[in-house]
Amino acid sequence: MMSDMNKVAETASSSLFPTYARYPIALVKGEGSWLWDDQGNKYLDFMCGLAVTNLGHAPKQVKEALVKQLDELWHVSNLFHIPNQEAAAKLLTDNSHADAVFFCSTGAEANEAAIKLARRYHQKVKGNGRNEIITFAQSFHGRTLATLTATGQEKVKEGFGPLPEGFKYIPLHDYDALEAAITDKTAAIMIEMIQAEGGVIPVEPEFVQHLAKVCKERGLLLIVDEIQTGMGRTGKLFGFQHYGIEPDIFTLAKGLGSGFPVGAMLAKGELAEAFNAGSHGSTFGGTPIATAVVKATIETLLEEKAAERAAETGEYLMNQLREKLAGNPFVQEIRGKGLMVGIVCGGPVAHIIAEGQKRGLLVVSAGPNVVRLLPSLLISREEVDLGVSILTSIFADQTAPV
Repeated sequence: MMSDMNKVAETASSSLFPTYARYPIALVKGEGSWLWDDQGNKYLDFMCGLAVTNLGHAPKQVKEALVKQLDELWHVSNLFHIPNQEAAAKLLTDNSHADAVFFCSTGAEANEAAIKLARRYHQKVKGNGRNEIITFAQSFHGRTLATLTATGQEKVKEGFGPLPEGFKYIPLHDYDALEAAITDKTAAIMIEMIQAEGGVIPVEPEFVQHLAKVCKERGLLLIVDEIQTGMGRTGKLFGFQHYGIEPDIFTLAKGLGSGFPVGAMLAKGELAEAFNAGSHGSTFGGTPIATAVVKATIETLLEEKAAERAAETGEYLMNQLREKLAGNPFVQEIRGKGLMVGIVCGGPVAHIIAEGQKRGLLVVSAGPNVVRLLPSLLISREEVDLGVSILTSIFADQTAPV
């Protein structure tokens, strides 16, 4: 394996901005739940590119659709009808309560579209001038100016002021704070069903039900950020389906394109008139290539019953972790839904991540004290057992930060 010193030297001479604290590994090949680096080392992938490659690396049906489209047409602009875009949108609306889809390129762009749609609906359709969005502490909604402002974590905002107005933040599960935050300027409430970046924190069902009720009674829009939880990751196609609600707007990216950059904002039909011709757009949103990949990804997810498999495998994974790590003084809790699992620890977990890499297992943190597991939705039981075995050995050897 390339030494850390060589990697440091390589980074020092890079022409890239140093915006990422990169691990000392260069990955060059992937198949299913496995990755290989440029030194020939093999890794079991419990990251999936941060919940992106939900079907594993290079899934056959998606690859075939991509290669076919590459031979036909790449880009034409949204000034023309794009058949793949219509087909992909119909798959999304047929498998959800949404009526309209806007395609874009990233999760942040999808959340930008959601924020813009909520404001424009209230101002142009309802005529009430509402423009404020309520979000939650420890949330994460993106890196653009509007979405990092919507994010309930100060660390992502440092040095980027002045930030856009129109956002309020309240603690998760705080009913009184929610009531106090709502005014005649409130347009929408924006929430993740699991705060993935914030520590793999599932939202309590009673609070979700309360939010839906408040939004309906007050004429507010409920926006659910499904960037990381969507596309089967939590054991349902969309995370909000665990709670029996139908948000007015929800957003997708990551698992939507099996690794190809694509995002989407979906909404109920009555909001569609707020986005009339010329009101919003995205140059690379819904290209023939991107939507060919989306269509094949959704078809494969449904055919393979990936969400159902994620629910079953996720329960197995969490039960195995709870059994094997029981009594470990460094482990406080195992939590999550489906195949989004957090191992909550009593201190920083950077050394756990690094040790996993040395032993051939890729995991990632969710905040300083949580190990986040995001394996393929199609991972085998044998691969789960191997991952649990490696984690068990790491936690047994290192029960405190080094």
